[in-house]
Amino acid sequence: MNKVQKIESEIGQLTQKELQTFRNWFSQFDAEAWDREFAEDVASGNLDSLATEAINDLRSGRCRDL
Repeated sequence: MNKVQKIESEIGQLTQKELQTFRNWFSQFDAEAWDREFAEDVASGNLDSLATEAINDLRSGRCRDL
């Protein structure tokens, strides 16, 4: 059994209260991981081309208010 399978097995044995606690923890953990990855992409310039494209679309009138 690999780590993921062990974790899945353990999660399957949680009480409803424990499962809710785990959900809350994992939601926060996942959001923080996503934020770090996004910040790294911004800092490294990986999103520059998308930003340039969006600015060009805005300046060219290819955008609309939401």
